[in-house]
Amino acid sequence: MVKFTIYAGGYTSFIVSYLFDTQTAALTYLNTIKTSTNPSWLTPHPTNPNVIYAVNEVGPIGALQSYATSPGGGLTLIDEASSGGNGPAFCAPLSTGQVAIMNYGSGNGEIIPTTSGGTKFDNSTSVLLNFPPPEGGASNPHMALEHGNEIFVPDLGGDKVWRIGQTGASGNFSIHGFIPHPKGSGPRHAAILDDSLYVLHETANLITKQPIPSFPNGTAPFVANASTVPSDVPANTTFAAAELLLPPPSAAYPYPYLYASNRNIGTVPDPRGDSIAIFDPGDAGEVGEAYLVALGAVSGGMVVYKRTEGGAALEEVARNSSAVARTTLVMQELKA
Repeated sequence: MVKFTIYAGGYTSFIVSYLFDTQTAALTYLNTIKTSTNPSWLTPHPTNPNVIYAVNEVGPIGALQSYATSPGGGLTLIDEASSGGNGPAFCAPLSTGQVAIMNYGSGNGEIIPTTSGGTKFDNSTSVLLNFPPPEGGASNPHMALEHGNEIFVPDLGGDKVWRIGQTGASGNFSIHGFIPHPKGSGPRHAAILDDSLYVLHETANLITKQPIPSFPNGTAPFVANASTVPSDVPANTTFAAAELLLPPPSAAYPYPYLYASNRNIGTVPDPRGDSIAIFDPGDAGEVGEAYLVALGAVSGGMVVYKRTEGGAALEEVARNSSAVARTTLVMQELKA
């Protein structure tokens, strides 16, 4: 028997926690914790399971926060720092002990050092990165993905993936170059497996695969691309690709699969709602460890799926239809 606490944030001023019991397949409400406005992205501390980072996606200046978890699904604010810009939509801890936070609304990002085991922030020595906007458009950095000594930043408005490299001392980052992507495709999230870069494009509803180009401004052709939208959707239905998940291989799931979520938007709805596409990275064709949780960002609700067929399929095991609308979550295993 395994139990998980799920912390879920969104466009409100609170984070909600739920309990998922794998033995009973029950998904139940635990707690509502008041926070600052719009904790729209949550991510766990890389080594301390009792610490969660959260953004405050607000303007003109957003924030980064750290929280300590507690039994019963509680949270206690530890520290807060400025994001250096408007509307931060993503944050990620780095191996350097810093946290990267990307400001979607102002086209910049900040690399913030941490102290006290990664629980507190030092804004006085942070690095601000300004991403040049495209001609006649705006830069919208949407995530930060660390790989080796680099950080890859998909820019939804700029149709490129920025390459952030270290200059001099470890942790001293600056913009070194970019990887171009098709105009209007909207690169939103990315994942890396071996030497391949996978990019999820929001407006084109595509996932692309290419070899990681040479640093800093190399290019590489797409070796595969596939639609994230189901083939049997109603006519004139509109989707927007959202998140991309690449769980690390394990003994139970040795073969990696990519999972891409699609938001069912527009005036013609698909009665089935949003969708999740599963991709085999071997050919980029559609096809916690065992579980995947999906959230309703508009209508609410939460569904837990179990990965089956080695991860190539999903089986619904729990649902809470009354869960409030959420956009992000952290799943924390409860130790016996």
